[in-house]
Amino acid sequence: MPLTAPQDIATLLTETRTIALVGISDRPERASYRVMAFLQDHGYRVLPVNPQIAGEHVHGEFVWGRLSDIGEPIDMVDIFRRSDAAGEAVDDAIAAGAKAVWMQLDVVDEAAAARAEAAGLKVVMDRCPAIEIPRLGIAPVSAD
Repeated sequence: MPLTAPQDIATLLTETRTIALVGISDRPERASYRVMAFLQDHGYRVLPVNPQIAGEHVHGEFVWGRLSDIGEPIDMVDIFRRSDAAGEAVDDAIAAGAKAVWMQLDVVDEAAAARAEAAGLKVVMDRCPAIEIPRLGIAPVSAD
């Protein structure tokens, strides 16, 4: 069952330090571009993922082609993909050893959520951390 209780979402966001953002865009008008900047401003390390712009940089971070290319621990994978493409990103998050997957607004894949939960990951669907963080009063994360 995906996390819906405010305290559960707040705990996830408070415990998270490193976020892989799947579906990053290098276009400022895109939501993924703005959300990455918001998350960085809030103290998170954000690792952008998009095979079409791999090797470039967005907001000062190297863009990875795939989650499996990152090679360092990932607390949460934030998925900016259509619902019909979210399952692949969820499966990649499971394989990469992420602790949680977060499907953005209007992104819902119940089967993928069930796979993630069965693998021990926390799941959030159809929400945006850039909305939830201020709504829940989450303080910026520290570098500890």
